Amino acid sequence: METLDRLADVVEQLDRHDPLFVRYSRGPQADGNESSRDYESGLDLPGLAVADLRPPSWWTRPATDWVARRVCSYARLGEADSRRYPWLLTGRIVGYGPDHEPLVADVKPIARISRRALAEAAAHYERHFDVGRDSTPDNSSHRPQIG
Repeated sequence: METLDRLADVVEQLDRHDPLFVRYSRGPQADGNESSRDYESGLDLPGLAVADLRPPSWWTRPATDWVARRVCSYARLGEADSRRYPWLLTGRIVGYGPDHEPLVADVKPIARISRRALAEAAAHYERHFDVGRDSTPDNSSHRPQIG
């Protein structure tokens, strides 16, 4: 499987593959049975859990921003296990998992994302986004009281 060394190489794959997904795992060989597991419920899912790399129609920023954000949003999965890495794939969506992630079957591996490209995506994400900011109002006095 080809290794992509630059964020631009990852983004370029959007023009070559539709749909295009990223998955963090031990790779296509390890995922050979094409099913993920929901560990909270103990259920096997009907496909591999992935993140969609194609920007939605409402996204008006550059595709590079979307791709960097999506790649970085799941990087923690690779940090927890050094044998896991991000790789690109295409396939057929067969459902959605408990976190609303696409589940894909008929998987076709495309390329592995190198550590260098991952670092470039992280730097891009940090430069172009207010990382970690959520929809909570800045003024804590307007937060609803629970309990």
